[in-house]
Amino acid sequence: MARTSLVARFEQSITLNALRAYIAEFISTFFFVFAVVGSAMSSRNLMPNAALDPSCLVAVAVTSAFALSSAVFMAANISGGHVNPAVTFAMAIGGHISVPTALFYWISQMLASVLACILLKVVIIGQHIPTYTIAEEMTGFGASVMEGVVTFILVYAIYAAGDPRRGTFGAIGPLVIGLTAGANVLATGPFSGGSMNPACAFGSSIVAGTFKNQAAYWVGPLFGAAIAGLLYDNVVFPAQSAEVSDGVGV
Repeated sequence: MARTSLVARFEQSITLNALRAYIAEFISTFFFVFAVVGSAMSSRNLMPNAALDPSCLVAVAVTSAFALSSAVFMAANISGGHVNPAVTFAMAIGGHISVPTALFYWISQMLASVLACILLKVVIIGQHIPTYTIAEEMTGFGASVMEGVVTFILVYAIYAAGDPRRGTFGAIGPLVIGLTAGANVLATGPFSGGSMNPACAFGSSIVAGTFKNQAAYWVGPLFGAAIAGLLYDNVVFPAQSAEVSDGVGV
Protein backbone atom coordinates (compact mmCIF):
# COMPACT_ATOMS: atom_id res chain seq x y z
CA MET A 1 0.00 0.00 0.00
CA ALA A 2 2.76 2.42 0.96
CA ARG A 3 4.71 1.50 -2.17
CA THR A 4 1.64 2.13 -4.34
CA SER A 5 1.14 5.53 -2.72
CA LEU A 6 4.78 6.45 -3.27
CA VAL A 7 4.62 5.43 -6.93
CA ALA A 8 1.42 7.44 -7.40
CA ARG A 9 3.02 10.54 -5.88
CA PHE A 10 6.06 10.15 -8.08
CA GLU A 11 3.87 9.79 -11.18
CA GLN A 12 2.06 13.00 -10.22
CA SER A 13 5.46 14.71 -10.11
CA ILE A 14 6.27 13.94 -13.74
CA THR A 15 3.05 15.05 -15.40
CA LEU A 16 2.94 17.84 -17.98
CA ASN A 17 1.56 20.31 -15.43
CA ALA A 18 4.34 19.38 -13.00
CA LEU A 19 6.96 19.98 -15.69
CA ARG A 20 5.45 23.40 -16.34
CA ALA A 21 5.78 24.14 -12.63
CA TYR A 22 9.46 23.15 -12.63
CA ILE A 23 10.13 25.37 -15.63
CA ALA A 24 8.32 28.26 -13.93
CA GLU A 25 10.43 27.77 -10.80
CA PHE A 26 13.58 27.69 -12.89
CA ILE A 27 12.76 30.92 -14.74
CA SER A 28 11.68 32.85 -11.63
CA THR A 29 14.64 31.67 -9.55
CA PHE A 30 17.05 32.45 -12.38
CA PHE A 31 15.67 35.99 -12.62
CA PHE A 32 15.77 36.51 -8.85
CA VAL A 33 19.35 35.29 -8.40
CA PHE A 34 20.55 37.16 -11.49
CA ALA A 35 19.04 40.40 -10.15
CA VAL A 36 20.26 40.04 -6.55
CA VAL A 37 23.81 38.89 -7.32
CA GLY A 38 24.00 41.31 -10.25
CA SER A 39 22.99 44.23 -8.04
CA ALA A 40 25.78 43.39 -5.61
CA MET A 41 28.27 43.32 -8.49
CA SER A 42 26.93 46.60 -9.89
CA SER A 43 27.29 48.28 -6.50
CA ARG A 44 30.85 47.05 -6.22
CA ASN A 45 31.62 48.39 -9.68
CA LEU A 46 30.22 51.84 -8.89
CA MET A 47 31.57 51.99 -5.34
CA PRO A 48 35.00 50.40 -4.74
CA ASN A 49 34.33 50.27 -0.99
CA ALA A 50 30.84 48.90 -1.45
CA ALA A 51 31.07 46.72 1.66
CA LEU A 52 31.41 49.84 3.80
CA ASP A 53 28.89 51.98 1.93
CA PRO A 54 25.32 51.97 3.34
CA SER A 55 23.92 52.86 -0.09
CA CYS A 56 25.12 49.48 -1.35
CA LEU A 57 23.02 47.74 1.30
CA VAL A 58 20.00 49.81 0.32
CA ALA A 59 20.52 49.01 -3.35
CA VAL A 60 20.65 45.26 -2.71
CA ALA A 61 17.63 45.43 -0.39
CA VAL A 62 15.55 47.33 -2.94
CA THR A 63 16.62 44.92 -5.68
CA SER A 64 15.69 41.95 -3.50
CA ALA A 65 12.25 43.44 -2.84
CA PHE A 66 11.50 44.24 -6.48
CA ALA A 67 13.00 41.05 -7.89
CA LEU A 68 11.26 38.77 -5.42
CA SER A 69 7.90 40.47 -5.95
CA SER A 70 8.24 40.02 -9.71
CA ALA A 71 9.54 36.44 -9.49
CA VAL A 72 6.71 35.33 -7.21
CA PHE A 73 4.09 37.06 -9.36
CA MET A 74 5.41 35.40 -12.53
CA ALA A 75 5.23 31.86 -11.15
CA ALA A 76 2.42 32.07 -8.58
CA ASN A 77 -0.34 30.63 -10.77
CA ILE A 78 1.86 27.89 -12.21
CA SER A 79 4.15 26.54 -9.50
CA GLY A 80 3.10 28.54 -6.45
CA GLY A 81 6.06 30.87 -6.89
CA HIS A 82 8.34 29.36 -4.26
CA VAL A 83 11.64 30.62 -5.76
CA ASN A 84 13.32 29.35 -2.60
CA PRO A 85 14.19 25.84 -1.35
CA ALA A 86 13.27 26.91 2.20
CA VAL A 87 9.74 27.76 1.08
CA THR A 88 9.48 24.46 -0.80
CA PHE A 89 10.70 22.63 2.32
CA ALA A 90 8.02 24.31 4.44
CA MET A 91 5.34 23.42 1.90
CA ALA A 92 6.47 19.79 1.86
CA ILE A 93 6.59 19.57 5.66
CA GLY A 94 3.07 21.00 5.82
CA GLY A 95 1.74 18.58 3.23
CA HIS A 96 1.00 21.20 0.58
CA ILE A 97 3.20 19.43 -1.97
CA SER A 98 4.58 15.90 -2.16
CA VAL A 99 8.18 15.07 -1.33
CA PRO A 100 9.04 13.99 -4.94
CA THR A 101 7.63 17.27 -6.25
CA ALA A 102 9.62 19.20 -3.64
CA LEU A 103 12.82 17.46 -4.75
CA PHE A 104 12.19 18.42 -8.38
CA TYR A 105 11.51 22.00 -7.25
CA TRP A 106 14.85 21.99 -5.44
CA ILE A 107 16.66 20.75 -8.54
CA SER A 108 15.06 23.48 -10.66
CA GLN A 109 15.91 26.19 -8.13
CA MET A 110 19.52 25.08 -7.60
CA LEU A 111 20.19 24.70 -11.31
CA ALA A 112 18.71 28.13 -12.02
CA SER A 113 20.84 29.75 -9.32
CA VAL A 114 24.07 28.16 -10.56
CA LEU A 115 23.37 29.09 -14.19
CA ALA A 116 22.48 32.68 -13.27
CA CYS A 117 25.80 33.06 -11.43
CA ILE A 118 27.72 31.42 -14.27
CA LEU A 119 26.17 33.88 -16.73
CA LEU A 120 27.17 36.82 -14.54
CA LYS A 121 30.70 35.49 -14.21
CA VAL A 122 31.02 35.04 -17.99
CA VAL A 123 29.62 38.40 -19.07
CA ILE A 124 31.15 40.56 -16.29
CA ILE A 125 34.85 40.01 -16.72
CA GLY A 126 37.14 41.27 -13.98
CA GLN A 127 34.77 40.71 -11.06
CA HIS A 128 34.33 37.61 -8.98
CA ILE A 129 30.93 36.39 -7.92
CA PRO A 130 30.08 37.77 -4.45
CA THR A 131 29.12 35.26 -1.80
CA TYR A 132 27.29 35.58 1.48
CA THR A 133 29.69 36.14 4.37
CA ILE A 134 29.39 36.34 8.13
CA ALA A 135 30.55 39.44 10.00
CA GLU A 136 33.60 39.10 12.23
CA GLU A 137 31.54 39.85 15.33
CA MET A 138 29.27 36.87 14.67
CA THR A 139 29.70 33.11 14.91
CA GLY A 140 28.43 30.59 12.41
CA PHE A 141 25.75 29.53 14.90
CA GLY A 142 24.66 33.12 15.42
CA ALA A 143 24.44 33.69 11.67
CA SER A 144 22.40 30.50 11.27
CA VAL A 145 19.98 31.66 13.97
CA MET A 146 19.72 35.10 12.37
CA GLU A 147 19.05 33.56 8.94
CA GLY A 148 16.48 31.28 10.54
CA VAL A 149 14.65 34.21 12.12
CA VAL A 150 14.44 36.30 8.94
CA THR A 151 13.43 33.25 6.91
CA PHE A 152 10.72 32.55 9.49
CA ILE A 153 9.43 36.11 9.01
CA LEU A 154 9.55 35.79 5.23
CA VAL A 155 7.80 32.42 5.06
CA TYR A 156 5.16 33.51 7.56
CA ALA A 157 4.47 36.51 5.31
CA ILE A 158 4.29 34.14 2.32
CA TYR A 159 1.70 31.95 4.02
CA ALA A 160 -0.35 34.98 5.05
CA ALA A 161 -0.15 36.61 1.62
CA GLY A 162 -1.05 33.39 -0.22
CA ASP A 163 -3.89 32.29 2.08
CA PRO A 164 -7.06 32.11 -0.08
CA ARG A 165 -9.17 32.84 3.02
CA ARG A 166 -7.77 36.37 2.94
CA GLY A 167 -9.10 36.94 -0.58
CA THR A 168 -7.64 36.92 -4.07
CA PHE A 169 -3.85 36.79 -4.20
CA GLY A 170 -3.54 39.35 -7.02
CA ALA A 171 -0.52 41.63 -7.13
CA ILE A 172 -0.60 42.73 -3.49
CA GLY A 173 0.58 39.34 -2.23
CA PRO A 174 3.89 39.35 -4.13
CA LEU A 175 4.44 42.98 -3.16
CA VAL A 176 4.03 42.14 0.54
CA ILE A 177 6.45 39.24 0.16
CA GLY A 178 9.01 41.40 -1.63
CA LEU A 179 8.80 44.20 0.93
CA THR A 180 9.30 41.69 3.73
CA ALA A 181 12.42 40.34 2.04
CA GLY A 182 13.77 43.86 1.49
CA ALA A 183 13.24 44.78 5.14
CA ASN A 184 15.02 41.59 6.22
CA VAL A 185 18.02 42.40 4.02
CA LEU A 186 18.26 45.88 5.56
CA ALA A 187 18.13 44.38 9.06
CA THR A 188 20.64 41.54 8.62
CA GLY A 189 22.69 42.31 5.52
CA PRO A 190 25.79 43.60 7.34
CA PHE A 191 25.80 40.63 9.73
CA SER A 192 24.82 37.43 7.90
CA GLY A 193 24.10 38.75 4.41
CA GLY A 194 20.33 38.43 4.64
CA SER A 195 20.14 35.50 2.24
CA MET A 196 16.93 33.73 3.38
CA ASN A 197 17.36 31.61 0.25
CA PRO A 198 19.62 28.52 0.23
CA ALA A 199 19.55 28.41 -3.59
CA CYS A 200 20.97 31.92 -3.89
CA ALA A 201 23.74 31.15 -1.40
CA PHE A 202 24.43 27.79 -3.05
CA GLY A 203 24.70 29.12 -6.62
CA SER A 204 27.06 31.95 -5.75
CA SER A 205 29.25 29.62 -3.65
CA ILE A 206 29.47 27.00 -6.40
CA VAL A 207 30.56 29.52 -9.02
CA ALA A 208 32.88 31.41 -6.64
CA GLY A 209 34.43 28.15 -5.50
CA THR A 210 34.09 28.73 -1.76
CA PHE A 211 31.78 26.97 0.69
CA LYS A 212 32.81 28.68 3.92
CA ASN A 213 29.92 28.81 6.42
CA GLN A 214 27.56 27.44 3.79
CA ALA A 215 25.74 25.37 6.41
CA ALA A 216 24.49 28.55 8.08
CA TYR A 217 22.55 29.40 4.92
CA TRP A 218 20.85 26.01 4.88
CA VAL A 219 20.21 24.91 8.44
CA GLY A 220 18.80 28.19 9.72
CA PRO A 221 16.50 28.95 6.76
CA LEU A 222 15.13 25.40 6.55
CA PHE A 223 14.30 25.29 10.26
CA GLY A 224 12.86 28.81 10.23
CA ALA A 225 10.71 28.09 7.19
CA ALA A 226 9.37 24.81 8.58
CA ILE A 227 8.45 26.40 11.92
CA ALA A 228 6.71 29.32 10.20
CA GLY A 229 4.63 27.04 7.99
CA LEU A 230 3.62 24.69 10.79
CA LEU A 231 2.81 27.58 13.13
CA TYR A 232 0.63 29.35 10.59
CA ASP A 233 -1.21 26.22 9.43
CA ASN A 234 -1.79 24.59 12.81
CA VAL A 235 -1.81 27.30 15.47
CA VAL A 236 -2.39 30.84 14.23
CA PHE A 237 -4.71 30.24 11.30
CA PRO A 238 -5.66 26.52 11.12
CA ALA A 239 -7.59 25.30 8.10
CA GLN A 240 -11.35 25.04 8.49
CA SER A 241 -11.62 22.22 6.00
CA ALA A 242 -9.56 19.36 4.64
CA GLU A 243 -8.78 21.31 1.50
CA VAL A 244 -5.22 22.61 1.39
CA SER A 245 -3.96 25.27 -1.00
CA ASP A 246 -0.60 25.22 -2.75
CA GLY A 247 0.45 28.62 -1.43
CA VAL A 248 3.18 30.81 -2.82
CA GLY A 249 6.71 31.53 -1.91
CA VAL A 250 10.09 33.03 -2.41
